[in-house]
Amino acid sequence: SIPKSVKEKVWERDNHKCIFCHKNVPVECACCHYIRRSQGGMGIEENIFTACNDCHKEHDEGENQLLMQEKSKNYLSSKYVNWNIEKLIYKKY
Repeated sequence: SIPKSVKEKVWERDNHKCIFCHKNVPVECACCHYIRRSQGGMGIEENIFTACNDCHKEHDEGENQLLMQEKSKNYLSSKYVNWNIEKLIYKKY
């Protein structure tokens, strides 16, 4: 799960808006994983972004899924100097 403090920081970083359509959204929408939890994605700022419900669904399973994933990757990598996909995945060992 994503800690409340992480959601709040992500929501602030994203200016309280969906990173795709730029609609104002509540802090609860700062819950979208770039690397899915089911794939080991961690609930850290570098792996989380803000998206409205429609864009979140499109990112996860829509017709434009690959385009949306590329946009979220570009967005997150622009926010963190040493952003690296490998650092977003939980590794037990």
